[in-house]
Amino acid sequence: MTRVHFNPIQWLLKSFLKGLLLVVPLTVTVWVFWFVFSKIDGLLGLEVPGLGFLATLTIIIVAGAIGSNFLADRMIAWLENALSRVPVAKLVYFSLKDFVGAFVGDKKGFNRPVLVSLGPDDSVRVLGFVTAETPELPGVENHVAVYLQQSYNFAGNLVIVPRSRVTFLPPKDSSKWMTFIISGGVSGGGARVKTPMDQKKTSS
Repeated sequence: MTRVHFNPIQWLLKSFLKGLLLVVPLTVTVWVFWFVFSKIDGLLGLEVPGLGFLATLTIIIVAGAIGSNFLADRMIAWLENALSRVPVAKLVYFSLKDFVGAFVGDKKGFNRPVLVSLGPDDSVRVLGFVTAETPELPGVENHVAVYLQQSYNFAGNLVIVPRSRVTFLPPKDSSKWMTFIISGGVSGGGARVKTPMDQKKTSS
């Protein structure tokens, strides 16, 4: 019978790493939701905790319900037409509207995942999402606009590439591809790369 030698340093290190794996994602998730909640809750300056959040949600829901009305549509169209004549307001309003609509609108902007070839031999490719198949810009005929999301970040880069270098992926898996990209290929990517420690455990 093989006697297992207890190594307190190794046990502490292993427990610490497991603790990080449990505590860090949970803490960051709770902090993000609490930060968003507290910011929204403080918009109206109400003293009762949570009341500002509920009031803001109510205002948004009421605005959405009113916005579905034909008369309200005409008023919104008039407002947007007025904003389109003010350069700075036009940039801010329509950029934010399109950005929010890309996630929650009827015409979502990140539902067309693609692979973009970085070379003529297709040996290296990057994942992205087509945001415009026919960009209305001069000199980019037969090109598509692809948004390359950065891992562990909300930022990204927009590239204009020839359509011939784009391979469309199944749109039903767009959320999986987004998770795969943001996680740096860790989530949803199948078996992870084995470390020397994993190989040592397998051999033993």
